[in-house]
Amino acid sequence: MDTTLQKIIQLCKKRGFVYPNSEIYGSMQGFYDYGPLGVRMKQNIKDAWMHWMTQEHDDIVPIDGSIITHPKVWEASGHIQNFTDPLVDCKSCKKRFRADHLVEAFLSKDEKDDSESRIARISHVFKNHTIVCPECKGELTPVRTFNLMVETTLGVIEGEKRKTFLKGEACQTIYLDYENVQRSMRKKIPFGIVQIGKAFRNEITPGNFLFRQREFEQWDLQWFTHPDEMEKWFTYWKEERMKWYKSLVNHKDRLRYRQHEPDELAHYAKIAFDIEYKTPFGWKEWEGIHWRQDWDLSRHSQFSGKDFSFFDEKTKESYIPWIVETSGGVDRTFLFLLLDAYTEEENRVVLKLKPSLAPYKAAILPLVSNNPEIVTLAKSIHRILQSRFVIDIDIKDSIGKRYRRQDEIGTPLCVTIDHQSLIDKTVTIRDRDTMEQKRIAIKNLHKYIAKHSE
Repeated sequence: MDTTLQKIIQLCKKRGFVYPNSEIYGSMQGFYDYGPLGVRMKQNIKDAWMHWMTQEHDDIVPIDGSIITHPKVWEASGHIQNFTDPLVDCKSCKKRFRADHLVEAFLSKDEKDDSESRIARISHVFKNHTIVCPECKGELTPVRTFNLMVETTLGVIEGEKRKTFLKGEACQTIYLDYENVQRSMRKKIPFGIVQIGKAFRNEITPGNFLFRQREFEQWDLQWFTHPDEMEKWFTYWKEERMKWYKSLVNHKDRLRYRQHEPDELAHYAKIAFDIEYKTPFGWKEWEGIHWRQDWDLSRHSQFSGKDFSFFDEKTKESYIPWIVETSGGVDRTFLFLLLDAYTEEENRVVLKLKPSLAPYKAAILPLVSNNPEIVTLAKSIHRILQSRFVIDIDIKDSIGKRYRRQDEIGTPLCVTIDHQSLIDKTVTIRDRDTMEQKRIAIKNLHKYIAKHSE
């Protein structure tokens, strides 16, 4: 594992961002719990996305769909048939691996044949190259497909329970609610529906911390448009999403587009681009922009008998809308922002997060923690500020250690209360990134923190 990723994992556990799930029982691979700071940062990220989607763009509304749906949903969506990964097992150590990950190093230009299916191409590479277990160098089984859907059952009587599935992707409930939303909110084409929701996948090889999990959160925009305007809106949302991600990071050169090859397109997509981030473990997908055409609404019309056609009163035309999808991972965003913000300087580690995303907007630090008057004033300031901001108050250890602790969790501002504060009602405020300090009046703290928390 890369050293930087190891440091992020250690920091997350040490400072209360993320913990391994069920750690006292040996943990569960692909599952994590968010700690106190992780909850706050993750919520800030989701709030920023929802605000940008629904308040900075017109004609986009949110829903919150159920985790469990009718099992026919996943038959109609193609997930029962197509939601698969190629896998191989080691005959010696019995470990399981994604076959497509193992063949990447062996692919030549001649073997990138677009006429072959993905599974056929991977099987071809395995037949023509000696690929062994990356763990023990043992022999691998032939390539076979593995469905990623997570099954569950519903019912109270054993033997009469009904098999269904946890959501494999968050977007399907958007299609199920499309007509309800369109009518109840009086929307005309084009318009969008967004959702942040849980998804579950029985990943063969979860790994790289939060990057690939079995339980995770996605955010999705499904933009419904006339087929003739599909290209315009696909280009628009592709550029908009890249612009938003660039607004979050310090290292814009670590972002790029990657277009999917024909053999790797999902069953619903005609065209697909990924926005990728350069991580310590390679260029990895951050968000996908998909040209879904009318695949989803047409399939749900076919399987349910419900006509999803939209009738345009002006043109007197009836059609099934086409869909531009932008779909990203909340947990991946959390991880990539930590990787982007993590900075090692000569005497400190600092998370240079965008202030609006940081868990705390400021920390109150009484300079002399054993002085009752200073501590009382510090607590009073904390009580006043926390009605509007998420503010920490840190009393334990030397002031230097407390500064370093706040730097490490990304707190943008530290407010120090000292003897002078008792006399003239001023405090010292320190900037996380520059470490510059200035003296301001206590009465101006609200305004100052608000301005520097954006």
